[in-house]
Amino acid sequence: MLIDFHIFSIAFTLFLLMDSLGNIPLFIAILKDLPPKRQRQIILRELLIALGVIIIFYFIGNFILDLIHVKQHTVLLAGGIILFLIAIRMVFPEFFYLKPKKTSSPKEPFIVPLAIPLVAGPAVLASIMLYSKEGESPFVVLCALFLAWLATSLILLASSLLQKFLGDKGLMACERLMGLLLTLISVQMFLQGISLYVCDMNQPLP
Repeated sequence: MLIDFHIFSIAFTLFLLMDSLGNIPLFIAILKDLPPKRQRQIILRELLIALGVIIIFYFIGNFILDLIHVKQHTVLLAGGIILFLIAIRMVFPEFFYLKPKKTSSPKEPFIVPLAIPLVAGPAVLASIMLYSKEGESPFVVLCALFLAWLATSLILLASSLLQKFLGDKGLMACERLMGLLLTLISVQMFLQGISLYVCDMNQPLP
């Protein structure tokens, strides 16, 4: 039961970071000139690419952090700051929203920007590297990642229907609520990093 709760806890955090509801308007705007069937094919392809990138970062994250001699409290502090900035963007999207550039002819996006950075963004990759550094069980993290990715995929594949059902104001309200929850997670991560740093400073020198 404790493992199940931990999986869902990590999955919920990753789901918030993927910001599926906040990405709906961008996905629709980028793919609007393509047929609905082709839109779903592209979304699924980009989601699979994003999942692959996140998994790769999970397995090489610990190696990268050890290579550059980054300690756990540093990752927690940096991760907390990044998550906080992402949360602020979700709560106040009007100050950060960038409209996609218009092109003269419809082009199919590939990897950028749908897979990276809209789904597999810096916050998601930093968090997955953090879980790798903390020594979390690969089974727990990968299960949580798949649950978060599956929920994100279902939402983005039904993006057109959700936008019609919720409307722009409904999507914005949901995104702000997720942003508030992510703010709490980011502050907790930052405080945990400070706590580990203080403990590390108080340890006697060898």
